Amino acid sequence: MTEDDLATRKMQFLYALRSKGVTDARVLGAMEEIDRGPFVRGLFAERAYEDMPLPIACGQTISQPSVVGLMTQALNVTPRDKVLEIGTGSGYQAAILAKLARRVYTIDRHRRLVREARDIFDELNLHTITAITADGSHGLADQAPFDRILVTAAAEDPPGPLLAQLKEGGIMVLPVGQSDAVQSLIRVHKTATGLEYDELRDVRFVPLLEGLGKD
Repeated sequence: MTEDDLATRKMQFLYALRSKGVTDARVLGAMEEIDRGPFVRGLFAERAYEDMPLPIACGQTISQPSVVGLMTQALNVTPRDKVLEIGTGSGYQAAILAKLARRVYTIDRHRRLVREARDIFDELNLHTITAITADGSHGLADQAPFDRILVTAAAEDPPGPLLAQLKEGGIMVLPVGQSDAVQSLIRVHKTATGLEYDELRDVRFVPLLEGLGKD
């Protein structure tokens, strides 16, 4: 692929994001700055700039860019926020969050994915991300509370430990629903009087599993 071809693909990539409803200037800027290319490897590398989910290692996927953009937009991250991401995957979502937040903690149950994501974070000089191999359904209690929590795997209900680790005034965005059916992307606001829920759109994500992966 020539440099001109690559530039054209990136321009089309950003246009596709806007056409799908990603309009927040900070989010678009972060997604322009973080090249999706390094996060997609092997047979699918040439499709990195298409608006589609793609397979990665450990039976996981890198999410569709427009969904990444919409989830990030819904999270409404500010430069002073400490963010927890459940489901590191390729590391692409965490890298975008790192351009918007003060600090990002990302957890995945697959050691290989965490290791490979750390390598890319180092290459991109993203030193405000801490990537950890752990059971994400339990969150990260020793760093709580968090201003924002993003979950990139579907649970039947918002996990109690994650809700407990969300700061008052904080926002959590996650897919909810049965793993074999269409799920709903929801946004949870934690207020002084309780939890407020907004349903955003239908999505499809891998299920949120307990325990560690075998790799």
